[in-house]
Amino acid sequence: MYRFLLSRQWVSLTLIGLVLIPSMIELGFWQFHRHERRVEQNALIARNLADKPVPVTELTSPGHTVPRSDYWRAITATGVYDTENEVVVRRRVNADEKVGAQVLTPLVLADGRAVLVNRGWIPLAADQKAYPEVPPAPRGTVTVTGRLKADETTRGSGIKDLAGLPDRQVMLINSEQRSEAIGRPVLGGYLEQTAPRPSGTLPELIPEPDHDSIGAHMAYAVQWWLFVAGVPIGYVILVRREVRDRREAAAKSAPEPAPANA
Repeated sequence: MYRFLLSRQWVSLTLIGLVLIPSMIELGFWQFHRHERRVEQNALIARNLADKPVPVTELTSPGHTVPRSDYWRAITATGVYDTENEVVVRRRVNADEKVGAQVLTPLVLADGRAVLVNRGWIPLAADQKAYPEVPPAPRGTVTVTGRLKADETTRGSGIKDLAGLPDRQVMLINSEQRSEAIGRPVLGGYLEQTAPRPSGTLPELIPEPDHDSIGAHMAYAVQWWLFVAGVPIGYVILVRREVRDRREAAAKSAPEPAPANA
């Protein structure tokens, strides 16, 4: 009765099921690991944002690569803004998903080194090749508080570092590139300003990174694993239905018994 399982159709169906089961198990673990990474990142962000601000020079130096454990650390820097070497970072969105630019201004410390300060978001000029109107940075010695961020690279951010951009416009926030451009040592990474707040509405300070939501990765993982359980159950149901249909067909095609002789 079960010899139909050796037919080409059922062998193919069996092989598909055997391939689907480990694939869906793997997809479930992939989503589970994404959930774990999101939970870990949320904890890291919350912990680093809650830490007491420390001087930026305690965490980074020229050529330093900011480790993931220091992302979003609260830092302070005191110095004088170098507005002559200020640039804008193209194609950045604000909290309302409007495309504009971010203002990147070197802050020169007392020892002559500089730290890049992302002062916030501004809208682009009507002519995107023109340098936008940038609110002036404060004059004199200032103390800035913010979040420590790592240098941006094309590999890490997916942003293409385009050549031939208009004057004083860049695609990436990268301390080594800016150090070469301005001719002075620049601390690795950059400071994403949180205080003081600008006197006007612009630049818009970069909002705090989300560290509350965890997404639906765990739900997706459970979903994939439920699909795994559904494959053998569905296979058994199909086999039993095939057996039933074959039995019913055999019963209908069986010859009627001959009448008994009187």
